[in-house]
Amino acid sequence: MLLLPAALLYGIGVRLRNLAYDRGWLASQSFNLPLICVGNLSVGGTGKSPMTEHIIALLKGNTRVAALSRGYGRRTKGYLLAGPETTALEIGDEPMLIHRKHPDVPVAVGESRVDAIAQLLFDRPDTRAVVLDDAFQHRSVKPGLSVLLTEKAKLYTRDLFLPTGDLRDQRSSARRADIVVVTKCPAGMDLAEAQAIGTELALDASQELFFTTIEYGTPYHLFTGAERRLDRRTAVLLFTGIANPAPLKAHLEKVARVCDEMRFGDHHLYDIDDVASILGRYDSLGTEGGIVLTTEKDAVRLARFEAELREKPVYAMPIRIRFLFDGESRFNRRMVNFIATYDQRPHRP
Repeated sequence: MLLLPAALLYGIGVRLRNLAYDRGWLASQSFNLPLICVGNLSVGGTGKSPMTEHIIALLKGNTRVAALSRGYGRRTKGYLLAGPETTALEIGDEPMLIHRKHPDVPVAVGESRVDAIAQLLFDRPDTRAVVLDDAFQHRSVKPGLSVLLTEKAKLYTRDLFLPTGDLRDQRSSARRADIVVVTKCPAGMDLAEAQAIGTELALDASQELFFTTIEYGTPYHLFTGAERRLDRRTAVLLFTGIANPAPLKAHLEKVARVCDEMRFGDHHLYDIDDVASILGRYDSLGTEGGIVLTTEKDAVRLARFEAELREKPVYAMPIRIRFLFDGESRFNRRMVNFIATYDQRPHRP
C-alpha cells in the first residue's frame, strides 16, 4: 500500500505514452517484411525465450528468419550481430542461447529496434522475417503479428503496476496482441479451468488463446555435452540466476534429490568468485555421484569458465514448451500462414 502512489504515477506515464502512439503523436515504423513480436505486460520470466526458440525452429526450415533482442544484461551498447566468437557478455544470455542453439540463424541485439532492424537487413539482406524478442512495449516498431505471454500463476488481469505489482504496461494493451499464450500451466490442467481463464481474459473474437506448459529434458554437461539422467538417488545442488526458478526446483524435487540451492539475481553475470563459491558449496555437501545443475540461460554466462568447470559435474537443464489442448498445430499453422501470405515485396535496408 505504501508503494501505491508510485504505482499510480507509473501507470499515468504508461497510459500517456500509449495514448501518444494510439493518436499518432508518436510514430510507429513499419517494415515491409514479416515481423513477429514476442512479449508480455510484466517484468520477470513468463517464458519468452522458449517461445521465441519455438517460433525460430518452426520457421527457419522454410524462410530466412532472424532474431532481434535488446540484449538485456550485456556489457555492450548499440547494435551488434552475433558471430562465431560472440559471448553472452556482448549480447546477453537469451540472445546467446538462441545463437548457440541455432547458429544458422542471424541473431542481433540493439536498444533501438528501428535502427537495429535496418542495420540487420543491411548486414543480412537475404533476411525474410524477424522475430522480435521482448518487444511488446517497443511501439516505435509496428509488428505484423504480436504474441503476448502471461504466466498462469500471475495473469495480467490480476496484476498491478510497478512497483506495487509487476505490470510494466496497462492491461488494456493486451488488445494489441494477435495471440495470447497462458504459460507455465500444469501439464494436467483441465479444460474447465482453461475456459475460466479465457472468460477472465475476455479476448476479442479476432484474438487466439493458447495454453502451454514447460517440459524438461535430460541435463547435459556444460562443456562436454554428455547427458546425465536423473533419478531419486541423484543428489543435486541447484543454482540459478533467473527471475523465477521455482518451476525448475519443483520439477527436480519430483525426479531427483535437491540437497541445496543457490539463487543469484536475474541475468546475473558470474565471476570467478561465484564459480568458486558454487563449487565450494557442492564440495561441502559431501555427496558422491551428485551433480551441480543450472539453467541453459545460466550456462551461456559460464562459458568463459571452461578451465574451472570442464572436469566438474556441472550440467544444464534444457526446457521446451508444450502446447495443451492440441494447440500446437493451430499455433504453428498461424505462424506459417502469416509468413506465407505476407506481401514479400523487395525491402529497403
